[in-house]
Amino acid sequence: MTSTTPVNAGRATGTPGTIGGVAGAPPAARAAALLERVTGGADSAPAEMTAPFTGLPIATLPQATDADTRAAFAGARRAQPGWAAMPATERQQVLIRLHDLILRHQDEVLDLVQVEAGKSRLDAFDEVAATALVAAYYGKHSARLLAPRRAAGVIPVLTRAGEVRHPKGVVGVISPWNYPLALTAMDVLPALAAGNAVVQKPDNQTALSALWLHELAERAELPADAWQVVLGRGSRIGDAIVEESDYVCFTGSTPTGKHLAGQIARRLTGYSLELGGKNPMVVLPGADVAKAAAGAVAACFSSAGQLCVSVERIYVHESIREAFTQAFVRRTQALRLGATLDYSAGMGSLTSAEQLDTVSAHVADARANGATVLTGGRPRPDLGPLFYEPTILTGVTERARLFAEETFGPVVAVYGYTDVDEAVERANDTPFGLNASVWSGDQRHGWEVATRLKAGTVNVNEGFAATFGSVGVPMGGMKESGVGRRNAAEGLLKYTESQSIAVQRGFRLRPFRGMPPKLWAKGMTASMRALRRLPGR
Repeated sequence: MTSTTPVNAGRATGTPGTIGGVAGAPPAARAAALLERVTGGADSAPAEMTAPFTGLPIATLPQATDADTRAAFAGARRAQPGWAAMPATERQQVLIRLHDLILRHQDEVLDLVQVEAGKSRLDAFDEVAATALVAAYYGKHSARLLAPRRAAGVIPVLTRAGEVRHPKGVVGVISPWNYPLALTAMDVLPALAAGNAVVQKPDNQTALSALWLHELAERAELPADAWQVVLGRGSRIGDAIVEESDYVCFTGSTPTGKHLAGQIARRLTGYSLELGGKNPMVVLPGADVAKAAAGAVAACFSSAGQLCVSVERIYVHESIREAFTQAFVRRTQALRLGATLDYSAGMGSLTSAEQLDTVSAHVADARANGATVLTGGRPRPDLGPLFYEPTILTGVTERARLFAEETFGPVVAVYGYTDVDEAVERANDTPFGLNASVWSGDQRHGWEVATRLKAGTVNVNEGFAATFGSVGVPMGGMKESGVGRRNAAEGLLKYTESQSIAVQRGFRLRPFRGMPPKLWAKGMTASMRALRRLPGR
């Protein structure tokens, strides 16, 4: 096979007076209004952010100082007790109202996400859907998950034991640029549902999307100051976030996550980290080739591959490798690249020049080390400054950076295998363990293989969306892909302190006056043998 170019393509034409100069985008005044929601901004060096589609300015962003950030935490700490005192069922109603507002006003935020991140509109809608699902889940279930829990006491009837949950206090959330709406919701909303206040630092590149959700939350009657947004450079305000937070939630690179974990450990406060990945897809013998190829396109090229759970390695059984590869290449070549604010494009652009440089370098290095590009493999400046073709390679060896390093772009390597045990071993041969995908004609076999993969989420006959959208199950990484989980009960309860309370009545848990300790111990031993047989013990 030879390298080919997607033939269907569309370019954005800039419109003066709009955010980022993208045709059809909201007016620049809307960006200015959203930025008024930012807390602080005394830094004398504001940040100028540009739109990936056009290279034109999105907005000039005020940057917080250390003092600004600490003031935001002080305001959040004053607001938190009143918010926590509200019954959990009433906090739930804020999230239900927010859910309805998100769906009602989605068109505006679809535009914002596309303009800021360079996504296709379908990929932007994935963020809207995830945000609404998170709001609905915690809007329905958080009160139940936070409710006091009864437990078996040491002495039946005489010992009443239970567990209550208290909010941590003020949670610091550091959000990335690649999923600015969804990851804001996944981290901020459960923290609020648990009764915490939040100070969030979204990435400058995609701050408007987070501020849009913040605006809707206040329209849903979230109390003022319970959620505050600061914009700033990590080098200026990172220490303040770590030092002022009662819990830190971070999404980003593994090196930065390790550095933060060291800082936080000195304070003995909690944290959760979602970090890097080099996610594998395993296509088992007997899998439906057409469905697997279509699934691979979505798994690898959604959001131009700039998704922590996207697939970068595919292992295909030799019996179907050629058929799969041909179908995968054909479907990839049919992707339409575009920069328009509608559903006509299948893939958008990269978000930053740094990502374009990384993708280009990884592909060039793989070629230099013997890899073959089956399709793609080049930037597309004719479409926009940061476009890069969806790229499939074979023959990637251990000498290439692409083999083991996270690319975080629309690039995937395809490998063959002959034995399922070999495929599992190769899929697990990475320091990362965030997401994985298994394709099988036998769902039971697919599930069995999934349990053998060392990844926090595994999707059978899907790339990532099945677990990403199933808010009732936890999401997070193993190994160097992170610590802690978001979504489900874990994604809520991590923002709480567990307190155990036991009330003892009548019977003392020490020998009676005058009773020999040895006799007491003998009686307790007999009691423990009997208690073990009781149900629920």
